[in-house]
Amino acid sequence: MNETSTALEPQSSPTSSKRSGTFWVRGAVVTVVVIAGAILLGPRLTTKSSGHAVAPPPLTVDVSVPVERKIGTRLQFLGQFSAVERVELRAQVGGTLTQIGFKDGDVVRKGDLLFEIDPTPYEIKLSEAKAQLESSHSRLDLASRELLRAETLKQTDAGSIQNVDQRAAEKRTAQAAVSEAEALVRDAQFDLVHCRITAPFTGRMGSHLVSVGNLVSGSRAGNSPTTLLATLVSLNPIYLNFDMSEADYLAFLRERKQQKGSLADWVEVSLSDETTFGRQGTLNFVDNALDRSSGTIHARATMPNGDLLLTPGGFARVRLALSTPASVLLVPDDSVVADQSDHIVLTVGPNNVVAAKKVQLGDLRYGLRVIRSGLEPSDKVIIGGIPMAAPGSKVSPHDGSIQLGADEGRNQGKP
Repeated sequence: MNETSTALEPQSSPTSSKRSGTFWVRGAVVTVVVIAGAILLGPRLTTKSSGHAVAPPPLTVDVSVPVERKIGTRLQFLGQFSAVERVELRAQVGGTLTQIGFKDGDVVRKGDLLFEIDPTPYEIKLSEAKAQLESSHSRLDLASRELLRAETLKQTDAGSIQNVDQRAAEKRTAQAAVSEAEALVRDAQFDLVHCRITAPFTGRMGSHLVSVGNLVSGSRAGNSPTTLLATLVSLNPIYLNFDMSEADYLAFLRERKQQKGSLADWVEVSLSDETTFGRQGTLNFVDNALDRSSGTIHARATMPNGDLLLTPGGFARVRLALSTPASVLLVPDDSVVADQSDHIVLTVGPNNVVAAKKVQLGDLRYGLRVIRSGLEPSDKVIIGGIPMAAPGSKVSPHDGSIQLGADEGRNQGKP
């Protein structure tokens, strides 16, 4: 009986065991998914169930009203110095160079001896010309006495009119010979004087290009090859050359027409190692035509150079004042945002909402950007937190301050 009962009891097979394990694995996966979903969706469900959305806090920005100052309109350019006078020293007579009267780079005064050419051949030539002049004077003296004698004989009927005419012609010939001899003397003296080459004006010498003992060639007219000995440039005053664009030139003309001022006016200059425009000069020349290739017009100012610090070929920044001072608004250059071809300034309006204002820019003054139009003195300009602020968004404004720098006028950043 026991054996029969044991045989009738069901036995577990391998297939049923696998199905049972699969069921439990699937159940565990579903449980994990449900728990993860509850964790992720819990806050949202809670928010929806409560009916209140959690908003992020408003962005904190620094704001300040623009700085108001009275400044004049001006233009700024990059200029280059050049000498008012520059001369290439060349010999007008040929010969052997016997002396150099300066050291390379010396500042020489007008009339100082610079070069000397061997004068011996020209002294000989002068002596010959003087001897010829003495001979011509002797012939003239003789011709004068013979004419006087012929006229006396004619008065006593001992001489003829033909004899008087002949003696008169001889005197005129002798007089012409004297004039020719005098010209030869002056010519010889000219050559002798120009054996000594002196400074035509006060300035700085370049390096000498010919050493003592070399044979140099010279020409009075300069139509034949001559030897370049050295160059000399003047130092005080000195020119500062710069170019104005067509737009700047038109602004210059319009302002000058309104002021009814003359062309000459003060310019301010700053060297490359200077932070202030402490030097002044006079604008004395504007060219009569624009350069077709560059679209610019050449201008020039004259600068005093008593300390000889300004050197031909050096560069400097030059400022040209156009108008009398007027009230303008100043903001930090970083507060101006480029919007394609326009420029905008972000401000905080009513209800602390960001508003964008289109502005017209000027140059940099006191380290700040000049705003010519588009902004009011009472506007609250965002000066801190600009990258995160967007027009139409609400912000939390905090009072800031705009610091004035030195009015050195460097035109950096935006035009």
